Amino acid sequence: MALSIAVASAQAMGVALASDIGAGAIIEIRTGAKPATPETAAAGTLLVSVPITGSFTSTGGVLTAADPASVAPAAAGTAAHFRLKKSGGAAILDGTVTATGGGGDMQLGSTTITMGVNVDLGVPTLTVPVA
Repeated sequence: MALSIAVASAQAMGVALASDIGAGAIIEIRTGAKPATPETAAAGTLLVSVPITGSFTSTGGVLTAADPASVAPAAAGTAAHFRLKKSGGAAILDGTVTATGGGGDMQLGSTTITMGVNVDLGVPTLTVPVA
């Protein structure tokens, strides 16, 4: 059963999460199933690491970062999950990756990552769930 969180509490959680992430975060996109928790060792092949310039901001429980530059992949494969890490390397959260409309926590135009084709995330957003 999913929790229901009051909007004001979701906003407070969003502000706290944005503060914890801090400046200079990295989003890693990987193959395979996401780990059980962010404390669990990274799983799957690292396809691409996307550096986030600046910090996330939070409005209404929605965290938003500046649009990162597109980056060249480190490996080819099918994106299945992502890991958000602080600038020091500590994992903060993991989520699923699907193609647009597939319901993943991160949705890409295509989950196929190809060598020689830069990956562009667009503007990253994370949403704290509310009631």
